[in-house]
Parts: sequence; C-alpha cells; structure tokens
Amino acid sequence: MTHEQRVISGGTPTLRARDAGIGVGMRHCSRMKRVSVIGVSGSGKTTVARRLSSVLDVPHLELDSLFHLPAWTPMPDEDFRRRVSEFVRGDRWVVDGNYASHGVAEVVWPEADTIVWLDLPRSTVMRRVIARTIRRAATRETLWNGNREPWSNFFDPRPEKNIIVWAWTRHGPVRERYSRMSADGTWAHARVERLDNQAQVEAFHAGVAAGHRS
Repeated sequence: MTHEQRVISGGTPTLRARDAGIGVGMRHCSRMKRVSVIGVSGSGKTTVARRLSSVLDVPHLELDSLFHLPAWTPMPDEDFRRRVSEFVRGDRWVVDGNYASHGVAEVVWPEADTIVWLDLPRSTVMRRVIARTIRRAATRETLWNGNREPWSNFFDPRPEKNIIVWAWTRHGPVRERYSRMSADGTWAHARVERLDNQAQVEAFHAGVAAGHRS
C-alpha cells in the first residue's frame, strides 16, 4: 500500500474494532488539519464534520449549504467550484459532502490530509433518511438558504428530487466508486478512515477527542 491508510471495517462491532478506532483517532489527531467527510446521504456526514470541527477547532463547510440556493436553485458549477476552492485554501478545515459529478471532489480531495469515508449499511442509511425527511417536512424545518423539504418530493420517482430514492439508488454505486478510489491511488496522499458502522464512528470520535487532549 503506497499511503498510510487505516480501514476500520467489519460486521458486528467488537471491543477490538472500537479500540482500533480510538487508536487511529489518537494517532492521527495532531496531523489532522484538512478533513474531507464523504458518504451517501444519511450516513451522517454533517454530524461527523461538525463534531470534528468542534474538537479540532477548525472551520467547517457543508457543501449542501453552499450548493442549494433559495428555492432549491443549484449554484452553477463554476461558481460552486470557485467558492469551495477559496475555502480549502485555508490551512485547517473540515468539508462534508461529495459532489463529485460537479467537479468539487477534485477541488477538495487533493487538499485534504484525511478522508473520512462513512460507509454505513444501506439499512442504517435508509432508516435515517426516511426519519429525517419526514421530520423536516412535518415541522417545516428551514434548511439552507430558506429552503424547506416539500411533501411533494415523497411522491416524485426521480432520485434528483426525492432524497429517499436518491439514498437507495446511490448506496451501491457510491460504495463501488469509493472502494475503487481507495485502492487505485486516488487518495494516496491522504489518510483514509473507512467507518462502516456507528460503533466505529463513535470510536473514531473518541480517539480524536483523546488525541486532541493529549
């Protein structure tokens, strides 16, 4: 393997896996300055990124908040890449989101020293996405730039309109793509943390927090 890559994976979380996650977080905390958090919708990217941002005391950019302009108007790709590029020029940051098809991953990943890939099971992701989407629609929660989740999207079969369909259909392709990138050297410059269940995510956070305190 041409780069330092820690993959915390497996089925049922065990004490050994949790200890491994804590150890990885502690070892890399002092060197973790520019972090890209990736994964399918519902994997917990923003939650993880916010926690890392708080512990590491670094700025956080949620790509969704930048891309979705008022009335769910997408930011033009050229402007999107420019804004993200300006952010990642900083010495320390956490960015969460994918947006590979918009060319933004090509801006973020080369600058990242750590890539946290949340590869949670489809059942976990779908449970979260469904509950979150219903909650947002029912409470009329205000999202980015005044946007709200409309009830009409529940009945739209198009993945780009229905986040539940999007999460279901993208889970397999995203896992395949990131597995390939993890193996082919695309992320050779960075440390890669592949976390595939919530116990490992919590262990990783515990390790980062412990490493930050030490």
